[in-house]
Amino acid sequence: MRRDSRLSRILHVLIHMAEHEEPLTSEAVAAFLSTNPVVARRLMAGLRDAGFLTSKKGHGGGWELAAPLEAITLADVFHALGDPAVFAFGPTEDQPDCLVEQAINERLAATLDDARAMLLARFGEITLADINADFESKLKDSPWTGKPEFCG
Repeated sequence: MRRDSRLSRILHVLIHMAEHEEPLTSEAVAAFLSTNPVVARRLMAGLRDAGFLTSKKGHGGGWELAAPLEAITLADVFHALGDPAVFAFGPTEDQPDCLVEQAINERLAATLDDARAMLLARFGEITLADINADFESKLKDSPWTGKPEFCG
């Protein structure tokens, strides 16, 4: 089963946005995400609607951060992406009248709900500023001396 990497990829784009002074075009975001600009705009629109990004059309336009990194948590980005599934497995409905399946589904669903709640609570404690600080620390310890480029 293919892993959903949208959260990681969008976080990567957002940290790069913080390092660049000019807006990122949908084409640049799409190239990084290995998708087309329509899909990139759809993903970024959730963040714009949540107030974390702005977008401008036309020459010189693109996507820019509308909130400081300290004000955006992993949970915020997760929710702006439409609350994607956290787990690739879950209850089944193959035999809904089977009492064994019902018992399994109840326990599995409750356990997964608890795990999801704990994960999202932790996501709410981590800001993009925390991630950016980790990046800055890695950059400081790196032999590389150039300006961070958008690594798409």
